[in-house]
Amino acid sequence: MHRLFLRLMAMVLPVTILACAPPAPTRSIPRSAVPGQAARQMALQRVTAVVISDRASLPNRNGSVLDMAHVAEDADGGSATPITPDGYFLTADHVLAQSAGRHVFVLYGAGSHRRTAKARIVWRTLKGDLALLHAPISTPAHYAWTPASEWLPAGTPVIHGGVSTGFRTQPGKLTSDLSPQGPFTGIRAFKIDMPLQPGDSGGPVLDATGRLIGVNSAVEFLVPMETAFFIDSEGNRPNLGKIQAIIDRDRAGSAGQP
Repeated sequence: MHRLFLRLMAMVLPVTILACAPPAPTRSIPRSAVPGQAARQMALQRVTAVVISDRASLPNRNGSVLDMAHVAEDADGGSATPITPDGYFLTADHVLAQSAGRHVFVLYGAGSHRRTAKARIVWRTLKGDLALLHAPISTPAHYAWTPASEWLPAGTPVIHGGVSTGFRTQPGKLTSDLSPQGPFTGIRAFKIDMPLQPGDSGGPVLDATGRLIGVNSAVEFLVPMETAFFIDSEGNRPNLGKIQAIIDRDRAGSAGQP
């Protein structure tokens, strides 16, 4: 009986494993247009700067978000990415490197729709270079993520929305694959062929339709004989379920606060 059971398992097990295996990913580049004016307009509506200052408030001046980001002489900061309608933003963790004992502000939106508010650091990870901020403002213009199940191959057209160069650079592309998210997927780094400048960190990396792929992190150069050559820039994408769980816990914890 024992031998018969093993023989039956030997026949059934390979079939079971095959049935549970995920489908092979499709590596073809999405048949979408190169990001154009519509995607750039979407990024402009959602543009966000992070300002870190010793000051308890920022001057209320007219001007672009980029201009406003430099109003305080003691300011540090970068960009941020709105991901919910109620004031949650992703940024790069290193944008907050000088935030201890100081005030963190977000400057969100363009033109007459721009809002400035003090923000809380909800969560951050040095290793994954990501952080989550919350500001007590409405953020109706926020990003929708590319689906967690979607395969984004190298060559996928992208733009970025960092406050320094995001609205002046030409569209680029992914230079590394970004595989579908699994149940145990953590923060994933990906590469793009668009140079970043100080201030772009924490800004959104978008596909051709304006959906969010991840946030800007770092730029890599090759420096032979003291002459720098751009290699690529890096972004990070969190596990969408995990980041949503952090947001849900923060909302629940803040519900009873005045």
